Amino acid sequence: MKSIPVSHFFSWQECSDRLRPLLMQEFSVNGADHLVLADCLLRRVMQRFEFAETLRKEAREAGLTFCGAHAPFGIHEDLDNPLADERPMMIDRLKLVLKIVRDFGAESCTIHVGNVPFREYSLDDYHNCILQSLEALLPTAETCGVVIAIENIWFPTNTPEKLLAILDHFRSPFLGICYDAGHANLMAKGMNFPESAARDGWNGWTDEIPWDDRILEKLLPGIVTCHLHDNFGQYDNHNLPGNGNIDWQHVMSTLARAPKLRCLQNEVDSIGNQIPIATLCRTFDRLSAMM
Repeated sequence: MKSIPVSHFFSWQECSDRLRPLLMQEFSVNGADHLVLADCLLRRVMQRFEFAETLRKEAREAGLTFCGAHAPFGIHEDLDNPLADERPMMIDRLKLVLKIVRDFGAESCTIHVGNVPFREYSLDDYHNCILQSLEALLPTAETCGVVIAIENIWFPTNTPEKLLAILDHFRSPFLGICYDAGHANLMAKGMNFPESAARDGWNGWTDEIPWDDRILEKLLPGIVTCHLHDNFGQYDNHNLPGNGNIDWQHVMSTLARAPKLRCLQNEVDSIGNQIPIATLCRTFDRLSAMM
């Protein structure tokens, strides 16, 4: 198969403006070619458009490009936000995000469909909000040439079946899947723990959580990008691959068959887990080689 680029997340909000160019250089000297246009960077560009040129200049001087993006996310920013007075602003912000992603040359943007924060709404209400949001956003995505990637998490709104139904509804080349390996592991192995992120996410919605160890295989035809990080099935720790119980040989060999895959994304919490950039780059070189 063709070589799939590896792109690196980083918690840029944790470092100063003076430190950021140095850290970009650190990625570069350790063999990285691409960074993810992370949500924290997009927030700063939306706050001050001049920051976009600063960021492009820093990346260019480090020999890096932006491959893939992640939209800002949260209760009030996700596609399923059911609050009528907030939805127009949410849509306008995401349209702006897609235009910024285009200007940085990133071909895909992961956007959360959302979780289930307000219990007075039904799962059908949330699903309909997601469809309405995408109906409004897909024309902008097409104009910008940016694929919207919706992500599996561990809530009733973002099961493989729900995500595939959304893709089937639109049948658009500008809508695909962001496969998150860590989140899939929570839905496969969270059943082994009396308390877990998945149990919290499904609490009150069903008596039988649909535990699933075939999420990757189900989503494979629609995957355009992926988030790779590890955990032990209980909580979303964003560990370095190998510090958890994900079968990475299986994940990578399966992803190699994804017909639409454009980018592998490192989504390790390197600062929270104290992982040096050199270790990140070596680990993801090894993962990429498994394909």
